[in-house]
Amino acid sequence: MSVLVVGISHNSAPVHLLEKVALDRDGVHKLVHDAAGCEHVTEATVIATCNRLEIYADVDRFHGSVEDVSRLLVERAGAATEAILPHLYVHYDDGAVSHLFQVAAGLDSMAIGEGQILGQTREALRLGQELGTVGPALNVLFQQALRVGKRSRAETDIDLAAPSLVSAALERSGAAVGDLPGKRVLVVGAGSMAGLATATVSRLGADQITIANRSAERAARLAGEYGGRPARLEDLDAELAVADVVIACAGATGLLVTTEMVEAARAEERPMAIIDLALPHDVDPAVARLAGVTLINLAELAAELHESEAGREVLEVRRIVTQEVAAFLSARRQASVTPTVVALRSMATSVVESEMERLQGRVPDLDEAALAEVLQTVRRVADKLLHEPTVRVKELANETGAVSYAAALAELFALDSEAVDAVTRPEGLG
Repeated sequence: MSVLVVGISHNSAPVHLLEKVALDRDGVHKLVHDAAGCEHVTEATVIATCNRLEIYADVDRFHGSVEDVSRLLVERAGAATEAILPHLYVHYDDGAVSHLFQVAAGLDSMAIGEGQILGQTREALRLGQELGTVGPALNVLFQQALRVGKRSRAETDIDLAAPSLVSAALERSGAAVGDLPGKRVLVVGAGSMAGLATATVSRLGADQITIANRSAERAARLAGEYGGRPARLEDLDAELAVADVVIACAGATGLLVTTEMVEAARAEERPMAIIDLALPHDVDPAVARLAGVTLINLAELAAELHESEAGREVLEVRRIVTQEVAAFLSARRQASVTPTVVALRSMATSVVESEMERLQGRVPDLDEAALAEVLQTVRRVADKLLHEPTVRVKELANETGAVSYAAALAELFALDSEAVDAVTRPEGLG
């Protein structure tokens, strides 16, 4: 069995498509059930956030399962297949493990290191357990992902990376338009990064904060938290005309702020700082050529972040994730050969017992002491013959490649497949 992830997130899709696949609690429950009901899926659960919808499934084959699971997300979007499919991403087996660990560690979040995703990962596991769609494979995977997320935050200050990014951007903008007190700030977007940016400018004393977002409800909610005001994305031209600092972090496909919009908004070429924290870009890079406009983009900030303490924390978390993925995959590969090894030793035990019975029948007068000595000797011979193959098959399991050494071992010793399956099957599952 292998893990499959099919998802859509702020890294792959524009906001309007993310909004189309947004689900309430009942919708998430139904999606989990539908995923678990796919032909080649044995276990399933879903991570659902405002910026992410991902189906995790344990599958017995890639082709077939990926089509079925992808179709579920397309159906939720209510959009034409060709509109949604290019924005889906797929991770399989080792790649799926790596992706989930990165998600839990906060490396895949819009606001790097944000802690909310850890709770959302825990909720996905709990939901799958509650609905009976999570079994041994996903349970072990998600439990380890949660440990990776906790370790990343316990051993590093990854949760400070995103605030450092915003602070660095605002520090640079200050050189262009002055300190924030008395300034009007326009935040484009209402996700986790927008929330962080809004909290930061509020703390630094911005005179007026406006939140422009496609979803009026989310804009109003974020604005209300910090005494700001909501605005519609359709009114962006008017909002740009009164803003001193613009922080764009919607992550939409296609530019939200164009050069023409900025040029038309700036009467008498007044100074303006524009901070583009989105991936993909929300702001046309050409606005940097306008006189009086200072554009600060994510690439520049990321370069600065790399050299900063926060950047080193991100690199350390990446090292932790890489280490944890390698350890998990190694343990999983070794565990995959255990049923074959157990079945092999069980077969050897049966052979020893059978031969001892045969010996007793042929030599009925053999005394108990001699019989015990013979039994111990035969067992030692069997153990020594099996020791090297079983040790080597566990070592070879860690080597990459197409060869299944466990399958080869089972074939060479003609092991009963039902005996191997009996070892693999968790107690209570039939």
